Amino acid sequence: MLFSSVTFLYGFLPLTLALYYVIPTRKGSVAPRNMLLLGASFLFYAWGEPRYVLLMLGQCLAAWAFGLGIEKWRGKRAGKALFILSCCAALSALLFFKYTDFVLTNLHLQPLRIALPIGISFYTFKILSYTIDLQRGKIRAQRDFFTLTTYIALFPQLMAGPIARYADMSESLARRNHSTEDFARGAERFIVGLAKKVLLANTLGQLVSLVRGQPNAMAAWTYLLAYTLHIYFDFSGYTDMAIGIGRMLGMDTPENFNYPYMTRGVAEFWRRWHMTLGSWFRDYIYIPMGGNRVKPLRYVLNVMAVWALTGLWHGANWNYMLWGLYYGLLLLFEKFVLRGKQEKWPKALQHLYGLLMVGLGFVLFDCVNLAGAGQTYLALFGFTGGMSSAALYYLRSYALPLLLGIVGASPLPARLAKKFREKASGVFTALTLLSIAILLAIVTASLVDGTFNPFVYFQF
Repeated sequence: MLFSSVTFLYGFLPLTLALYYVIPTRKGSVAPRNMLLLGASFLFYAWGEPRYVLLMLGQCLAAWAFGLGIEKWRGKRAGKALFILSCCAALSALLFFKYTDFVLTNLHLQPLRIALPIGISFYTFKILSYTIDLQRGKIRAQRDFFTLTTYIALFPQLMAGPIARYADMSESLARRNHSTEDFARGAERFIVGLAKKVLLANTLGQLVSLVRGQPNAMAAWTYLLAYTLHIYFDFSGYTDMAIGIGRMLGMDTPENFNYPYMTRGVAEFWRRWHMTLGSWFRDYIYIPMGGNRVKPLRYVLNVMAVWALTGLWHGANWNYMLWGLYYGLLLLFEKFVLRGKQEKWPKALQHLYGLLMVGLGFVLFDCVNLAGAGQTYLALFGFTGGMSSAALYYLRSYALPLLLGIVGASPLPARLAKKFREKASGVFTALTLLSIAILLAIVTASLVDGTFNPFVYFQF
């Protein structure tokens, strides 16, 4: 069940919210509401993946049981053994479902054609962060199985994150403050994210499908621009919806994007893009390996290992591995060759450099095979033809969504809204309500009328 579906929008979500607020709390306890969220989360998951519900339940049960043992015997051999077993239990399912067919295919053996469980990459990392923080003594073990399972399976974060850590959510799981203002802000955030996904990401995705693979420079650059905007609004739109739902439920959800296309370099881009994944790899892989407090050769190995793993996390395919290594090499290039020199360049040149490197990386990320990526790179730099009447037609036809995407990916709309809010608070509130209502009506009409509604990160 996609967030951007009529079933979710007018069935699952309003029913869940209504029941959530109808259920009474006893002396401030949110346990009854957590149980509702747990049931809703498993229903949400079963809607699309009924055969893998028991897998996720088993993973939750293992994390809970191992967690109790890790805390009880922390600092002893038994505790360390349980920690290793817990990590193996969490990773084994991810490795089996995500990489078995890839390995068998590359060994020229018959693949098993295993369907990937929805959201397994995200909930596995939530389990691992809980287990590792327990081992480090940063958190206490959650003794209530249902509370821990609610954290792992929480439906707003299940398919696309953000990757919220138990340490950051434990307070929200135990007690929550609800207010009309928070609910309204959450609803606004959700609808804005929904509009980003349906009106911008889906429209730009149609353009991507029209120009992808055309052997000329105009089509290739149109594809690069459209895909760069498409994946941002697709993923950040889902993140906005997740954060909005969380706020309507009285929960704090970590931010995942900070205007990544305002970057002036590759390192800055990754401080702004998919921030919860980046911080996860930093805290649980990179720093334990020594981080940057090691000799240069070891530092290079650390960076390349982390980015190879980042690529593999995204998918079992050579293009994802190369995509990860591509960023590792770029970060090393900025560290050892540029040495911060790009900060002295004109700001426009810094932005152009950052966006070009990111866009070229997305060609690898999106490609079906490496040969296709190679053809796109050749086309981008004019080796297979320049102009195309078809590409020019598509560019003109989609000029408005491209322009809206460019403006929407910048802080400009938020800055204008802030200034307007300060000068006319009452008018701003009325216009906001009207705008949100109109947006919801337009999105609904688009969903009812359209059929193109994919989600890039659904596969992870």
